[in-house]
Amino acid sequence: MTSLTFEDHCRAIVDQTDLLRTEAADADPTTPVPSCPGWDLGRLLRHVGGDHRWAEAIVRTRSAEPLPDDGVNDPAVYAHVDGEALDAWLGEGASELAAALRDAGPGVPVWTPADEQLVEQSTSFWARRMTHETVVHRADAVLATGGKFTLDEGLAVDGVEEWLDFSTVPEAYEPGPDAPGLLGPGRTLRFEAAGAGQWLVDLTGARPLWRPGVGDAAVSVRGSATDLLLFLYRRPTPAVETDGDTALLDLWLTRTGFWLEL
Repeated sequence: MTSLTFEDHCRAIVDQTDLLRTEAADADPTTPVPSCPGWDLGRLLRHVGGDHRWAEAIVRTRSAEPLPDDGVNDPAVYAHVDGEALDAWLGEGASELAAALRDAGPGVPVWTPADEQLVEQSTSFWARRMTHETVVHRADAVLATGGKFTLDEGLAVDGVEEWLDFSTVPEAYEPGPDAPGLLGPGRTLRFEAAGAGQWLVDLTGARPLWRPGVGDAAVSVRGSATDLLLFLYRRPTPAVETDGDTALLDLWLTRTGFWLEL
């Protein structure tokens, strides 16, 4: 299980943003981002900065209700932020979010977009979520610029386990008109990160469950913790190896991918 603390997440938000800024510093902001179709690098940076500012407002005001998120998904909101100003603006947003989180402290009740029965509705959610939002979009920037993405193993493991938490919410498994059912006999998945952790996802019961450790599985996925994290986020991960029922794996990835749209 992950051992990262609230303070670790606060620090990582700033550190990962600084690495993102470095990656983008000498790059053309119109460079396409292949892992985010239709986006260029400038749009990616504004999205991350908008995310940070949205989360900061929720934490700072201790909001119990959702706040407008236009700055996250509407490319026109921050279109005026460009050039050298964009770099500084991105850094300011991360620092302000980390400061708001530290000022509030862990476990303070606030609204989150996550299932309240499964995920703590508090500042701790936002510290962790914005850490990995920044991590994955830093990977997008690296993919766009042709660099090599590296990540601290502890952060990667924490990101994998956050994703597995999301994979157990009703949206990820309940059947619907355009959503095939996910649960059934023999449906188990195993994820293995050499030297870092192993996780078993059990889809055989009334709802999905996951736990650290080993066990029999219909399909297994192996790779470094970083590669597994990118694989879960549907980013290019040539180093990942799969064995077994790949149709089940594809279905699980499709169903859990709803979180990418939130």
